[in-house]
Amino acid sequence: MVEDLLTEVARSPWAPPLLFALVLGDAFLVVIPGEAAVTALGALAVSQGEPPLAAIVLVAAAAALCGDAACYLVGRTIGLERWRWMRTSRARAAFGWARARLERRAALVLFTARFIPFARLAVNLTAGATRLAAPRYLAVAGLAALAWALYQALIGAVVATFVPGGPVVAVVVSVTFAVGLGLTVDAVLARRLGARRSVNDE
Repeated sequence: MVEDLLTEVARSPWAPPLLFALVLGDAFLVVIPGEAAVTALGALAVSQGEPPLAAIVLVAAAAALCGDAACYLVGRTIGLERWRWMRTSRARAAFGWARARLERRAALVLFTARFIPFARLAVNLTAGATRLAAPRYLAVAGLAALAWALYQALIGAVVATFVPGGPVVAVVVSVTFAVGLGLTVDAVLARRLGARRSVNDE
């Protein structure tokens, strides 16, 4: 039954628009499973033969770039203090971390932050608030979005290639791996931000 459902999802014309919406939303709310959706469809592309892997990568990359650019625009037009959550200690520490690194290595930080859910929100908002040049921002963000989409889709594709058990196992294993990796990176970043706050408070 679950395998039949996954087959229908893979064949559905709604799969690309749904993927776009999830990845776009993931740029603003890290609880939206945009990364997991890319990985799951990457697994289905191999185990079911559809949707095409290239289409998944292109749709995910376009959605990621649109979401990141929207965050940049929010930071540029609204700033970093408009909403209450922006004034929490964690958010302020993240914005400070992003600002310091954008001043030194803007391209590197923009590229790597795309792979770290909470960090990319902070970096994109801060890039807009500090008025990083839009052409430069969009060029780096576009490359980062493409690399991220390719990476997420290939996790699913590789797992589906080497793990036996059909589409259900491929999707479950690949999504679990991708989410676990993301949580690990987030935990490491949160620890570093916490250490930064402690140093600043002393």
